[in-house]
Amino acid sequence: MREKDFQAFLEVGVSLSAERDYNRLLEKILLCVMELSHCDAGTLYLLEDGALRFKIMRNNTMHTYAGGDGSDCGLPPVALNRESVCALALLDDKTIRVADVWHCAEYDLTGPMRYDAMTGYHTQSMVVVPMRNREGGKIGVLQLINAQDAQGQVCPFAEEIVLAVESIASQAAITVQNVRYLQQIKNLFHSFVRVMSSAVDERTPYNGSHTRHMAQYGARFLDYLNERSLAAGRGVAFDSGHREEVLMSVWLHDIGKLVTPLEVMNKMHRLLPEQYADFVHRMEVVRLRGEIDRLSGRMTLEEAGQLMADTQEAQALVDAINGCGFVTDDKLAALDELGRRTYRDSDGSRKSWLTPAEYAMLSIRRGTLSDQERAVMEDHVAVTGKLLDQIEFSEDLSHVAQWASSHHELLNGSGYPNHLTGDSIPPEVRIITILDIFDALVADDRPYKPGMPVDRALDILTSMAEKEGKLDPALTRLFIESRCWLKEGER
Repeated sequence: MREKDFQAFLEVGVSLSAERDYNRLLEKILLCVMELSHCDAGTLYLLEDGALRFKIMRNNTMHTYAGGDGSDCGLPPVALNRESVCALALLDDKTIRVADVWHCAEYDLTGPMRYDAMTGYHTQSMVVVPMRNREGGKIGVLQLINAQDAQGQVCPFAEEIVLAVESIASQAAITVQNVRYLQQIKNLFHSFVRVMSSAVDERTPYNGSHTRHMAQYGARFLDYLNERSLAAGRGVAFDSGHREEVLMSVWLHDIGKLVTPLEVMNKMHRLLPEQYADFVHRMEVVRLRGEIDRLSGRMTLEEAGQLMADTQEAQALVDAINGCGFVTDDKLAALDELGRRTYRDSDGSRKSWLTPAEYAMLSIRRGTLSDQERAVMEDHVAVTGKLLDQIEFSEDLSHVAQWASSHHELLNGSGYPNHLTGDSIPPEVRIITILDIFDALVADDRPYKPGMPVDRALDILTSMAEKEGKLDPALTRLFIESRCWLKEGER
């Protein structure tokens, strides 16, 4: 082996051990052994589902390069039996070296011959090296074709080169196995995250698709930002690791709702069920007391009829306010008037048609939660931070806890829990906040409001960004331009 080849051999091991991207690893394995062996073509197969599947194929003479990006080479898998030289090498765990494919009686080489007949290529020398991990498990096969001498003429593969390729194949098999293990661990973690996110959604019939929708919007939005950045010649704005970290933060942003009381999270009306039942019962008491007063002569028939109408009107007002999204000034004025009405109970004491607690709940201007209930609801972001701080995230996911627990922070400091402002809110958090607010506005499964038309939601986002200073104006404009809430074909 020449000194240059020996140096390349040493560098291969370092290069393979450092690569963690699966597709780039496979391509690097094949390119390294082809360069080291000075061959014209090569194929890397991996054992999957009981067959050898083409992963990377290169033929310099035919200008054929397939599979380097992880895409399917489009070739059928090779059955794991003794009829194929590639399968035979893996089954018998031996390297097969052939000096001249067309004059070899030892192995069945009809496959390469058939390929030559279809393409016009001439396969002459060949070496097939099995890839096994340190436990002896079958990983795949490297097939190299047409070694070339210093003058570029096809020649047999030298024995010392074959030994080097075998060594690289062994290293490659271990690296492939390690990368697979890492991917399995990552997949396990991702599936666990999705399960935990689903657990939040499954706690309540409302808002059950919120996180999933945000993840869908977020993936499309990040891709849109990448497309714009590439078109402007700035490269990728969010590489695969950065993109994964943002989307992981989206999946986990509401994990704190696991401990939010359901009576708060599911609250459809301003009045609690027991409060509403008490009010309805009280109106019935008022009507019955009026009927008693009429029968005893303390109230005229007309006055009793008016009282009946007033209680019905009061109940209609409470029903209208109890589940509406926003209490108007007119309704609030009518509620004030109702709050001042009293009746005489059986013991002769005067009592209000509305209790102070009922009035306080019904006078909530927007939504169904009182200040105390809203504080409980908002605490989910602090709980999210506490829960995620207990997870030992890998370095490439090191910002997840911070980003996920900050999605209610607003640029003007009016957000929570830490009232962050301006540059203290990272761009990733700004993106998650836009996604969260948009889905909250258009969602049609919230207990306290109907879904809002998209155009109206976008107007609100624009106002929050341009007028109120709560959202990032540039990111908000890009979000609207991306139309990421629509599927690819619809956009």
